[in-house]
Amino acid sequence: MSDDDTDDDADDQSTDGPVPIGVKLGSTRTVIAYPDEDGEMEVIRTLTCLATYEDALTGEERVLYGEEAAREYPDRVEFMLRSGLPEDDDRAELTSTFFEEVIDANDIPTDSAVVYAIPTIDNEKGLANLESVIGDSSIGEELVQSYPESLCGSIPAFGDDLEAINEIFLAVNMGSTNLEASAYRRGEQLAPFTTGAVTGNEVDRVIANYVEEETQGRVNIDVQTAREYKEEHADFEDYEPFTDIIQQPGGGAHEFTIERSVMDAVDEYVDDAVEEFCNTFLPELANDYMKVYKLALEKPVVLTGGMACVPGIVDEFAERASEELNRDIEATTSDQPDLAATLGAQRIASHLIE
Repeated sequence: MSDDDTDDDADDQSTDGPVPIGVKLGSTRTVIAYPDEDGEMEVIRTLTCLATYEDALTGEERVLYGEEAAREYPDRVEFMLRSGLPEDDDRAELTSTFFEEVIDANDIPTDSAVVYAIPTIDNEKGLANLESVIGDSSIGEELVQSYPESLCGSIPAFGDDLEAINEIFLAVNMGSTNLEASAYRRGEQLAPFTTGAVTGNEVDRVIANYVEEETQGRVNIDVQTAREYKEEHADFEDYEPFTDIIQQPGGGAHEFTIERSVMDAVDEYVDDAVEEFCNTFLPELANDYMKVYKLALEKPVVLTGGMACVPGIVDEFAERASEELNRDIEATTSDQPDLAATLGAQRIASHLIE
């Protein structure tokens, strides 16, 4: 068994016939959602990583995944989707092994219709590998279909159904490996933009560097610890300095306090995201789809992805974009931005079955 989390969604859904399943295989976390036998939404959330070890009794190779693998085998755990997609055959094979382990461990129904979220990345080989990983798995006997991650992630922000499919709006996906922006016109993706220069992973690296600087070189943390600091403490609304303790070489413990490192890194991220959105994506959109550009800016910009979970980041993005564009910009997100792409994909799967 793994340390995967399960949550319940308030919406009851019928489970007659194939089970509608939403999937997001993310670079940091994988999320799968589907209604259980009672119609309650089951959400499986785990780190997208894998580790193998030799059984001490039989000598057979065993597999661990998720939080358990990262905790017990940090020296050789494999995060196979660090670039966002399984780019080669070896990573595709590892991803297939990981995905099947998750399916088996959680008894995910094979009689199912699967919709999975895909990133906006110009990588045909990686997208084809991802399609094979999910299409060749033991779930999705009824159908397997993909939709853009930012569209799936926007669906819960618009309401309890699929209202987003009938809207014209802008979406910004603040992911671990890329910053993505797209316009949507009744479900059609227009002017997709992506950059690897502004990412959640880069925020983690910057936090690690800033912690070293702030502690005058006395503390060095890895990027996984930096990510944990970000997820636990980053907050534009009510940030408070925090303390941690490390063991020193030769014995003894060193307690330290972080005043600025986390928020400085996240603050810079928002500035960079707004810069790319306002001065790269929007001009391209206006050049190709002027009418859509005008209509979409009258609606709130939907933020999706893990970085959108930082409290207060939505208002910060809107305020800074308003200043940059010299016009009022609104922004919104779902209640759970890190789960939104999977939940939106699950709703699409349910609709396709119906």
